[in-house]
Amino acid sequence: MVAPLSRVLAALLVIGLHVHAAHALSGYQINCGARGERVAGNVTWVPDGPFVRAGNAAAVPSPPPGMPPMLASLRYFPDASAGKHCYVLPAARKATYLVRTTYYYGGFDGGDRPPVFDQIIEGTRWSEVDTAADYARGRATYFEAVVRATGRQVSVCLARNAATAPTSSPFISALEVVPLDDSVYNATDFSSYALSTIARHSFGHHGDALSQPGDEFNRYWEPYSDGAPVVESQGSVAPAAFWNKPPEEVFRRGLTASRGDTLELQWPPAPLPKASYYLALYFQDNRAPSPLSWRVFDVAVNGQAFFAGLNVSTAGSMLYGAAWPLSGQTKITLTPAPGSPVGPVINAAEVMMVVPLGGRTHPRDVIGMEGLARGFANPPSDWSGDPCLPVGNSWTGVSCSQGALARVTALNLTNFSVEGSISDHIANLTAISSVWLVGNNLTGQIPVMSSLHHLASLHLEDNQLAGPIPPSLGELPRLQELFVQNNNLQGNIPIGLNRTSITFKYTPGNNLNQQ
Repeated sequence: MVAPLSRVLAALLVIGLHVHAAHALSGYQINCGARGERVAGNVTWVPDGPFVRAGNAAAVPSPPPGMPPMLASLRYFPDASAGKHCYVLPAARKATYLVRTTYYYGGFDGGDRPPVFDQIIEGTRWSEVDTAADYARGRATYFEAVVRATGRQVSVCLARNAATAPTSSPFISALEVVPLDDSVYNATDFSSYALSTIARHSFGHHGDALSQPGDEFNRYWEPYSDGAPVVESQGSVAPAAFWNKPPEEVFRRGLTASRGDTLELQWPPAPLPKASYYLALYFQDNRAPSPLSWRVFDVAVNGQAFFAGLNVSTAGSMLYGAAWPLSGQTKITLTPAPGSPVGPVINAAEVMMVVPLGGRTHPRDVIGMEGLARGFANPPSDWSGDPCLPVGNSWTGVSCSQGALARVTALNLTNFSVEGSISDHIANLTAISSVWLVGNNLTGQIPVMSSLHHLASLHLEDNQLAGPIPPSLGELPRLQELFVQNNNLQGNIPIGLNRTSITFKYTPGNNLNQQ
């Protein structure tokens, strides 16, 4: 079983988020349920209509004063029959993205407790969303992950789980998908793993989280201090010199210890579940730049050597562990070198869980299913995102094999009142064995399916299909059933359909002739 991406341990104060003017933020900043654009500082929040096919918009009743504009509305998904509800956003293939979801309940449904549900990225179950504790404290909850796009889209989905009350609905307030530079967190094998943010702190800071304009990716660096002495930086750093491009602001303050003393931090504040983590630590000598502005110390994590003899100058330094094993309370220890004239210092840190991806649907089948969805005028509301995964959240009517690359094995939309036509892209579903599109309002012709060598059962009866039966259907080696009665088909019946091994029904209806 694939471990879910873990819950972000931090929350935004509903009335404490400030966005400042700067260069426009790249990517997508989506205000879910909003009717029009809303601007906060340099960030333009756009309505979610172009990115989602389902759900209802709602305004947050009686929003508290000072609420950020993107939390004043939301989208909720009352359809309990849907496997999932997905936002689908354009992406660059193999590009890496920071994905952030934000939730503020606000009693939109007249209740007093937020619903519980799952969130999903692509084919991986990300985490459970339970915002009750934060909401009780007047906070909005956010979650953040770093993923690589395998195709030209990224999907972020919500789904009911066993803890979802029957009368409640999954909801979302805001969704952000921001492209990251290739160097950011690049020690991670994003073809097999994702990163889920656990904590990101700027040490020695107080007040609001740091984000834009200093952080070009709008990451949230929350303030953290544990009582250690705080120092102010006299120099500056160049964020571009660091792989992860931390904002310059996080280096303006740091935690330190007296000369000759060891600095110990219990960080992050909450205990961690046993797993592998991406851990990044940031340092800068706070003194005015000079030939003597450097300090040397060892870095240990939970008593294990992380780096020995780190020489920190006013230009700054970064250490990282790409898959560091952690569990429980974490302690970071900075031990000064013998005779060091100043104590150690640390300015900021990030920790992210390294999460195995839950697989994905075979690209060929994705093309086929997305083509079918476009051909149908009204496909089921959950026909977006990954067609097969996670297990238990496939598209309505779709059955799949298991494995790292799932295959679509069956399609059954009997009596779903689907309109439109059957796309030629169905030929991409080369592992499918059963297609039942019975009792709908499908028009157009039966497409060529000569590549569907595993197809055993094809039921297209009770529609409005026209034109001939493709001769290639009679050549499918495993076909056992073909039902096309009550359509408007014309022409000759392919000779191959006269085999005794095939149960073929074409009457009543149609105008077909035996050859």
